[in-house]
Amino acid sequence: MNLQSIYSFMIIGYVLMSWLPNARESFIGVFLGKLVEPYLGIFRRFIPPIGGMIDISPIVAIFALRFVAMGLIAVVGFILPG
Repeated sequence: MNLQSIYSFMIIGYVLMSWLPNARESFIGVFLGKLVEPYLGIFRRFIPPIGGMIDISPIVAIFALRFVAMGLIAVVGFILPG
């Protein structure tokens, strides 16, 4: 398990907590919010909720995170062959 996977699971957990009443107000919810909201906020500025309720920005954020991680791995592999 790498850092990208851990952060993706944190985003998924935070999104799932939004379906439970008062889950985001718990210690874990507040902690996850402090870690993932700054990243999700970038995407929420450009992607409005669909129908006013369905927020797809976490999905786009996870895809972007995966894309960047794969790009970094490719660059490091190019710089440090072996």
